Amino acid sequence: MNEDFSRKLPFSLIAEQSLLGSILFDPETLNEVAEIITADDFYLSEHTQIYSAMHELFLINKEIDVVTLVDMLVTQGLYDKSGGEDYIRSLYRSVSNALNAKDYAAIVKNKSVLRSLIGVCSDISEKAYSEEGSTEELVNYAESLIFDLAQGRDTKSFRHIREVIGSVYDNLHTMETEGESAQGTKTGFSGIDGVLAGMGNSDLILVGARPGMGKTSFCLNIGTNVALQTGKTVCIFSLEMSAEQLVTRVISSEAMVDSYALRTGKLDKKQWDDIANATTRLAGCNMLIDDTAGITVTGMKSKLRRVQNLGLVVIDYLQLMQSDKRIDSRVNEVADISRNLKLMAKELNVPIICCSQLSRGPEQRTDKRPMLSDLRESGSIEQDADTVIFLYRSEYYDSEANDEEGNIAEVIIAKNRHGSTGNVKVGWIGRYTKFRSIATDVAEP
Repeated sequence: MNEDFSRKLPFSLIAEQSLLGSILFDPETLNEVAEIITADDFYLSEHTQIYSAMHELFLINKEIDVVTLVDMLVTQGLYDKSGGEDYIRSLYRSVSNALNAKDYAAIVKNKSVLRSLIGVCSDISEKAYSEEGSTEELVNYAESLIFDLAQGRDTKSFRHIREVIGSVYDNLHTMETEGESAQGTKTGFSGIDGVLAGMGNSDLILVGARPGMGKTSFCLNIGTNVALQTGKTVCIFSLEMSAEQLVTRVISSEAMVDSYALRTGKLDKKQWDDIANATTRLAGCNMLIDDTAGITVTGMKSKLRRVQNLGLVVIDYLQLMQSDKRIDSRVNEVADISRNLKLMAKELNVPIICCSQLSRGPEQRTDKRPMLSDLRESGSIEQDADTVIFLYRSEYYDSEANDEEGNIAEVIIAKNRHGSTGNVKVGWIGRYTKFRSIATDVAEP
């Protein structure tokens, strides 16, 4: 980048100086502006160093003034005491109060975003001129960079540990004051939430089971719970069933109306009333359904980036997805898909629940409960997932199971990157395709 172009980059010297002067005038201002900017948002490297030193003084509970700031900069080997002190004092004298600090910070941030946008456009332009890769890959790359910029995330910068420590402290304080409501997204099943402490943002949660075990219904139940309880948008990608079939299941679960009656249309007055009440509740929540067959991760990402207030993504199911690349081996293709799903969860910062088929391994064992080795087609699925959940119902294998056993399902938490594992028993009502919490909804190690 030549010197002439650098001088034309968006930048406000007076805003940067006034912001730093405001913090010196009233150090408590740092609390307010820290939510708007980071040290990297300053254009001049000297200002970046000064703001970083202020932040460090703040974290170690030292007073921020001209003397302590100069001493910190000298200690770090960044400033010469004689010349540096004069400039710091000039910053202090540049303002008469700190009332407009947030406005100054907004100007500094806006100029930083404009510079980042110029850099992003330059990267996109270079890739387009090189003609490397497919057009679809380039468009997705460009969209990803613009999306990151719109979300206020700079994917190219390191974050100093002191900034992350501040964020962790804020999260801990929030959880202490708000309790369980500040933990991860709740599944709606108390025993499962007790083990997982909710579904964490950026988590990839894999739900595996043999066909007919109820994994689609389980994921739909969680999705419906999240949509109804949080008010956030839940996006469901159904690669196997149509949107109408999916919604029929949701209505059956919420209205507690026999799924067979819904399929045949033979409904009595009470069932019609129950359906009306359930659909009224469901219509008021934000659930978006996409039943595109064979969709890729890129296709999902493109649609999800445009969703406001996204809270959860449900995918049914992994083995029906297609990779963006041409890969001869299906094992490697599934590995590529699972890795990209994890990256998507991290990028969107929401939990993603993905159903997965299992191999026939459980059929060949005396104890037919699934294990991690039963994950079909790729061991990378186990590696990429933050949480792996298996569903097991004894009635699936034992037709003579008594009524009590037949109504109980085991949720086996086989992997939990954030904590313990265990088994949780939940109720299963097959005719309503509904899982429910029960008195024994507790985790067993």
